[in-house]
Amino acid sequence: MKKFRILILSFLTLIILVTACKDSFLDVAPTGSLSENELSSKAGLEGSLIACYSMMLGRGNVDNAFYNDVSNWFWGGVLGGDANKGTNAGDQSQVNEIQAYSAQTTNQSVLTKYSASYEGVARANATLKLVLKAQEGVSEADKTRIAAEARFLRGMYYFELKKNFNNTPYVDETWDEVTPVSNNADLWPFIVADFQFAYDNLPEVQSGAGRANKWAAGAFLGKAYLFQKKYAEAKALFDEVITKGVTASGAPYALNAYYADAFNASNDNNSESVFAAQAAANTGTVNNANPALVLNYPNGSSGPERPGGCCGFNQPSFDLANSFRTNANGLPLLDGSYNSPANKLVDDKGLSSSDSFTPDAGNLDPRLDHAVGRRGIPYLDWGPHPGLDWIRDQDYAGVYSPKKLIYYKDGGGSEHDASSWTPGYSAVNYNLMRFADVLLMAAECEVELNNLDKAREYVNMVRTRAKNSPVLTAAGSPAANYVINNYTAFANQDEARTAVRFERRLELSDEGHRFYDLVRWGIAEPTLNAYLDHERPLTNAPFAGASFKANKNEYLPIPQNEIDLQGADILIQNPGY
Repeated sequence: MKKFRILILSFLTLIILVTACKDSFLDVAPTGSLSENELSSKAGLEGSLIACYSMMLGRGNVDNAFYNDVSNWFWGGVLGGDANKGTNAGDQSQVNEIQAYSAQTTNQSVLTKYSASYEGVARANATLKLVLKAQEGVSEADKTRIAAEARFLRGMYYFELKKNFNNTPYVDETWDEVTPVSNNADLWPFIVADFQFAYDNLPEVQSGAGRANKWAAGAFLGKAYLFQKKYAEAKALFDEVITKGVTASGAPYALNAYYADAFNASNDNNSESVFAAQAAANTGTVNNANPALVLNYPNGSSGPERPGGCCGFNQPSFDLANSFRTNANGLPLLDGSYNSPANKLVDDKGLSSSDSFTPDAGNLDPRLDHAVGRRGIPYLDWGPHPGLDWIRDQDYAGVYSPKKLIYYKDGGGSEHDASSWTPGYSAVNYNLMRFADVLLMAAECEVELNNLDKAREYVNMVRTRAKNSPVLTAAGSPAANYVINNYTAFANQDEARTAVRFERRLELSDEGHRFYDLVRWGIAEPTLNAYLDHERPLTNAPFAGASFKANKNEYLPIPQNEIDLQGADILIQNPGY
């Protein structure tokens, strides 16, 4: 059982009690509810705060919960070309248009992502209101720490809104909940202010492994500066995090020795985990597990035993798989030639699981087989991936299965919850940020400040760990021809920039970062249209007629429901919609 238990509280009840109407006939509290006096106790404040954390899993907004959480497997991964939506055309068809960069303003999944982020904001604001009314027995240190955690989480939820919708209405704990608020103000200053407060006031070591600490706040503050291209400010923070940072449990930040350990529930909250959404199984409710990832398992009713059993979502793209090709020197193909006929991976498209098949024998980065389930290669400890028997619709979604954030067979019942319609509710944490991400963001800053040797040092730290992480067969031999080496030099700033950006794709693939990286680098349009051109002949149905349009598709539309409620003069629609 994890030390940090996720609790789902009724935020609606909390709001009613914190901001209750003064009419006398409403003075009787609902049966089973907590009074404001109880909520302002130490236990009440902690419970309210944990409700803020729980929204990272997206469970507070249960409609289409598969797309609400902070993993952004769909919004950051699928839209970034790391994966196809997967499954088939009819399953969760409302997101087909989003995958094709044709999201409508009335799309329900867009609305639920928007509203789930705001529920996180609202819970943080409610907690901050309670801190102001804290009972005398609550220490000043506890009030400061709880406020700092709430502001960190509020900054994180606004970061989610910024990445996905650009500027949205900003409300804090002082909002009267009546006055309309426009989205004409930039969210960045508010996000930075929340992370800065958290950085200045959070302790380095926390009482629970899943709580935000000073160094998590510093890393997210650095990330907020990086997104604004404030490289010097970001570098200063990343330098501090890299040299002094510790986990909430007090362990110095470090890369795991083996790459896959970052995605194994038995190793949650390890030294590489800067901040993670906590998940737990077999707690009496699947709401404590990972609901947004429940569909992202191999599909099929035949073939060998497999995890989850449903439903074939989030299938890695051909483009992603091919990008792990390495040259004779063990370096990636930075010129983009990995998709060429001479370099692309051998795959089993068009073959049944009973047909003979020989996997690719060329040079590969081992991180391929930690991220992409492909035929003939061990799928964690579930045996070799059988190919078609685990794919719902090969022509629609491709030949690969997702492999990160999948529970292990040896984990038994401790790593997944089998009490619901599927055993796919897992206890695997999702790392919003891990130390490898910090190193690569720091490398990016060093490149932009023209400190190329330091950038190379950080990139090579990540690549060295990858080199030491081969996927092994049951006999103990490498499962493929893994050839990966470090960079000996960067010829110039442009080459260094390309290398660092490509390393982010390889290291962080299918972790929900890719789309946002492409947008902030200003290369989303050419990169994603090239991706569509490559994938269309291989998985035609999802991408027929699809194209990425600059100055529109960088952000999702503001949901029409919200505009109808607020008024088009208050809530301004994003360009192009």
